Amino acid sequence: MDVEPDQRARYLGMIDAASVELAAILDELSLAARIEGDRYEPVAREADSLELARAAAARVPGVSALGAGAVAELDADGVEAALAALARAALRQGLIESAELRVDGLAIAVSPVEAAVAPILLGAELRDFGAAVATRVVRAGGGAVEVVDGAVVVRLASST
Repeated sequence: MDVEPDQRARYLGMIDAASVELAAILDELSLAARIEGDRYEPVAREADSLELARAAAARVPGVSALGAGAVAELDADGVEAALAALARAALRQGLIESAELRVDGLAIAVSPVEAAVAPILLGAELRDFGAAVATRVVRAGGGAVEVVDGAVVVRLASST
């Protein structure tokens, strides 16, 4: 079977993109298994909640972060990834083009979130694996995730 160089490059690009997605899914699955099996050992470090929200927003096109943060000792990498996953799920599941991470100290509101989408972001309906893992990461770190006035609010806990 002869494949033109343009087609070959396109197919290789598709394979590369799919392998990156598959690796991300396997990482999330591994993380969820460690949390559920009580083998999750987060590495806590001091971080500012607004900076974590900004970093998460930078990972997801259409998401912005604003507000006033607070410094806490927590699993910064896990929290950043969780916020990005929740924002991505809000966009994808809510069929919206933009979302906001509004920071107030250790509380970060992901909005807008329609009532029908909220159970997905809370991990109660397993229609978005990233969101389901994100809520588990936050809760495993002692935080909480809840719905408040059209937003999913992540309340972070500090280990200090």
